[in-house]
Amino acid sequence: LQIDKKNMPLEIKRLYKKVQNEQRKKPKKSRTAKLFSDGRTKIAKKVVEEAAEISLDYISGNREGVVLEAADLMYNTMVLLADMNIDPSEVWMEMERRDKIYGIAARLPKGYRN
Repeated sequence: LQIDKKNMPLEIKRLYKKVQNEQRKKPKKSRTAKLFSDGRTKIAKKVVEEAAEISLDYISGNREGVVLEAADLMYNTMVLLADMNIDPSEVWMEMERRDKIYGIAARLPKGYRN
């Protein structure tokens, strides 16, 4: 399979770079830096919290809330990836790989590893 990580949207690249830059700042000067200094448990909780909030807004039909929570979820996901030194292009390439094999809506079967 040929997978092109250049296809990742520029805004995702920018967000990730901004998060990485904030990671180097002092926690008193940056909310993002504070999140990094609070550690993995806090970062993971933020991702779960935002996922729950977007789900609740979706269920209630709150379109504006979904947009706002989606932005929060993307931001916190970028923090999580940066903390693990995972470039979002790795995720993008995995999405492209799955699309080429299974189609856009595909989800890998449970227990599947290539």
